[in-house]
Amino acid sequence: MSLPPLSPLGLGTAPLGGLYSPVREDEAMRVVEAAWGHGMRVFDTAPMYGNGSAERRLGAVLRGKPRESFVLATKVGRLLRLPATPQGEDAYYKGTPPERPVFDFSHDGVMRSLEESLVRLGLDRVDILHIHDPDVHEAEAMSGAYRALARLRAEGTIRAIGAGMNQWQMLARFAEVGAFDCFLLAGRYTLLDQSALPVLMPTCARRGVRILAAGVYNSGLLADPRPGAKFNYDDAPADLLARAQRLDAVCRSHGVPLKAAAIRFPGLHPVVASTLTGARSVAELDETVAMSRVEIPPALWDDLRAQGLLDPAAPTGRREDA
Repeated sequence: MSLPPLSPLGLGTAPLGGLYSPVREDEAMRVVEAAWGHGMRVFDTAPMYGNGSAERRLGAVLRGKPRESFVLATKVGRLLRLPATPQGEDAYYKGTPPERPVFDFSHDGVMRSLEESLVRLGLDRVDILHIHDPDVHEAEAMSGAYRALARLRAEGTIRAIGAGMNQWQMLARFAEVGAFDCFLLAGRYTLLDQSALPVLMPTCARRGVRILAAGVYNSGLLADPRPGAKFNYDDAPADLLARAQRLDAVCRSHGVPLKAAAIRFPGLHPVVASTLTGARSVAELDETVAMSRVEIPPALWDDLRAQGLLDPAAPTGRREDA
C-alpha cells in the first residue's frame, strides 16, 4: 500500500485537544464539521493531543462520514496512562482528562497504541501512522516502532507509514534507512524557517517520500508577530520576532496578509502533499481557509528573496523555479 491522495489543505487537531487553553467539545466538533464543509479530507491527530481528547472529538464527527472519502492519520510512541499519583494541569494541554503520555516506541507499544487510538476514535482503521517525536529515542523508533509500522502496512492494516517531528535532521536520516511514505514536518518549512529545504526536501524527492507541512504559522508567530507570540510552543526570541515583523512588512507592502503568504508558501514545494492547519474555532478556521485562497503576486516572493527573507532555492510556483 502507499500514501493515498490527499486534499491540499488538511486539519490538524492539536488545538482541538486544548493546546494552550481549553476548547469546548461542541465547538471542537463544529470545527471538524466546518473543515469538512471547506473540502478538507485529511485529518491529523495523536494520542498526545489533549491526552486523548482530540482523537475522541475527531472520531465523533468522522464516524458520520463515508470512510473512503477521507484520510485519517494518528501517531504512535506515547501511551496514555493514569499517573501513580495525581498531577497538576498538563503543561500545554488544558481542560484534559487525567491520563498522561508515557513514551513507548517498542513494537508492542505501537500495537497497543493503535488499538487504543481506534477505541478513542470509534473507527475500525486509520490510514497513516506516524512515529511521534522520537527525538531522544531514535534507535528504538527504528528497531521497534518502524518494524511494527512496516508490518501493519504489509498486512494492509494501514495504508502508509510516516514520522511526525519538529526537526528535519532525524527525518532525513529516517528517509535514507527506511521505506517511509510520508513525513509530517512541523515548523521547519515555513515562511519564517526554511531550514529543511537544503537536505530534507531533496532527500524526500529522491526517496519518494511526501511531506505533510504543519506548523505553518510557527506556533502563532506568523499569525500575529507581536511581543509574547509563540514559536515552537514557547515565547518567540527577539531575533525571530524581528524577522517575522520584517516578513509582515513586505507582505503588507503588496497588500497581502502575512497569514496568506504563510499558509500558501509550504504547498508550493513539489514534495509537499498537503498543508495542515489547526483551529480553535469555526471563525478561526474560516479565516485560515480564506487566507489560503488569497492571490499572491509573484513580486511578493521576489521582494522576500531580495531582502534575504526567502531562500533563493525555495519554489514559489514560478516557471523558473521548476
